[in-house]
Amino acid sequence: MRKANVSLTVLRKRLFAVSAAIAFLFCLFLGRFFYVQLIWERDLIARAVGQWTRELPVVPERGNIYDVNGELLAGNATAYTLYARANAVGDAEKTASVLAGLLPLSYEALLSKLSDRSRSEIVLLRRTQKEVAAAVEGTGLTGVYYARDNRRVYPFGALACQVLGFSSSDGAGVTGIERRYDEYLAGTKGEILYETDLIGAEIGGTGASYIPAEDGLDVTLTLDVRIQSLAEEVMARALAEHGAKAVRCVVLDPSDFSVLALVNLPSYDLNDIPRGDLASLNALSRNAVVSDVYEPGSTFKIVTAAADIEEHLKGGRALSPEYVFSSSRTRHVEGSVIRCWSDHKNGKHANLTLSGALNNSCNPCFVDIVLTLGKETFYDYLEKFRFGSATGIDFSGEAIGMLLPESTLKNSDLARIGFGQSIAVTPLQLASAAAAAVNGGYYYAPRLVKAVSSPNGAVYAEFAPRLLGRTVSEETSRILSSMLEGVVKEGSGRQAYVEGLRVAGKTGTAQKYENGHIAAGKYVSSFVGYFPADEPHFLALVIVDEPEGSYYGSTVAAPCAGEIFRGIAELINYGEGNS
Repeated sequence: MRKANVSLTVLRKRLFAVSAAIAFLFCLFLGRFFYVQLIWERDLIARAVGQWTRELPVVPERGNIYDVNGELLAGNATAYTLYARANAVGDAEKTASVLAGLLPLSYEALLSKLSDRSRSEIVLLRRTQKEVAAAVEGTGLTGVYYARDNRRVYPFGALACQVLGFSSSDGAGVTGIERRYDEYLAGTKGEILYETDLIGAEIGGTGASYIPAEDGLDVTLTLDVRIQSLAEEVMARALAEHGAKAVRCVVLDPSDFSVLALVNLPSYDLNDIPRGDLASLNALSRNAVVSDVYEPGSTFKIVTAAADIEEHLKGGRALSPEYVFSSSRTRHVEGSVIRCWSDHKNGKHANLTLSGALNNSCNPCFVDIVLTLGKETFYDYLEKFRFGSATGIDFSGEAIGMLLPESTLKNSDLARIGFGQSIAVTPLQLASAAAAAVNGGYYYAPRLVKAVSSPNGAVYAEFAPRLLGRTVSEETSRILSSMLEGVVKEGSGRQAYVEGLRVAGKTGTAQKYENGHIAAGKYVSSFVGYFPADEPHFLALVIVDEPEGSYYGSTVAAPCAGEIFRGIAELINYGEGNS
């Protein structure tokens, strides 16, 4: 009896184990079923579609880029891309031989592509002409087909090439606005799906499924193509006449920091991009106005003068605009001797006030100013003018410049920063700081893009001016502008003077450094100016890098700015009645 009970207990345990195993297997199969049906479903469908269909891509039209007046800067032309499916090609050698006579590709390259069965679809040639695509279609070759594509076209060639940038062979933005705003410009690809057999050949009599592409959005810039063209013409002449290494120019609207023109020369034609020489392409496509730094020299005195005037008006430790500086042409600071560029003969630098110091660009006077302000106060103003920080422009690759840490600053360093040495800035930083010093003290984020819209004109996004802070008071701007107008009327900026316009500005001449030492005979000549002096609408910074012969900003850069201002006035019919 006891033995029967033991046997019954063992039997029950075995039945339980079998039942548990069956239940486990059932749950396992049920889980697998749900995984395949619910989680893996999309992937399996995609694999099936890939095996039994041929996808012909429908390429969206990339969005256009316009200037502020609606002038087309970057558009599209119809092109065709040729494809092949190796599995569907009947005779790879024959096909390669026929295509080699029609396409700019070698027989060997084509045979290699057509023999590659590891990929379902192979790109043979991108963005070719309609005649080429028609000739290929006329051969009747199996497994070879084409789809409509777009080729980027730039109506103005090299104009603003570093701003616009370019796209890659597959249509993605690589540099400039093309890259920064690629998410808007690119659009979404579509497809035409054909049913195929096991080897990828199309099954006759079956229909096609069409998934339309969504075209990209259009981008409108703040650039004015008329001012851009004018600035590039003027700067191209300066590049040639002075045998310079490079020239740069930026034109801003000081009222909101809209970028009206941005020039970097030498440049390149966007319709003929030197893709085969990457080193050259990288150098030519670099937007140096935004991404490169230089020692500004005397143009920086605008910032020092603005800080001095503002601090004086606030009752702080500063020199009055009427303060008369020592007529000595040297200052000794911690063992460093700082001299004026002029020899002070004939009393030229006697009885100088701030206005005269700006007119004659006397370094020792600005040493006196900055040492009076002190490093803490002066660095507060440098921060307000965003030196050592990004300007906030809507463009990739902006440099922040180089500013010595306040904690390690010596008086000899401070003295040199006061007249634009021992500090490195981008051209855009300098132009923005000058604009913020003379527009009433308002510092905006510079902007290149005004709006994004759909092809039918509906506005998708608008980018309004963005105020980042205040630098100085409106009274300081008024006083400073009056002095800078004097620089153009009777000081070092006389060659920027334009009859009928109230032009104001400041010249700059800086020695270049290489490997930590002054590079003999190498200078950067510059001028930053604006008009009208009492209510600035156009501000231009002109930089000529390593001019040959004469190298002073007053004789090299100032005339360029004057020519640009004269041209702008003619473009907008700006007359004496507006001045």
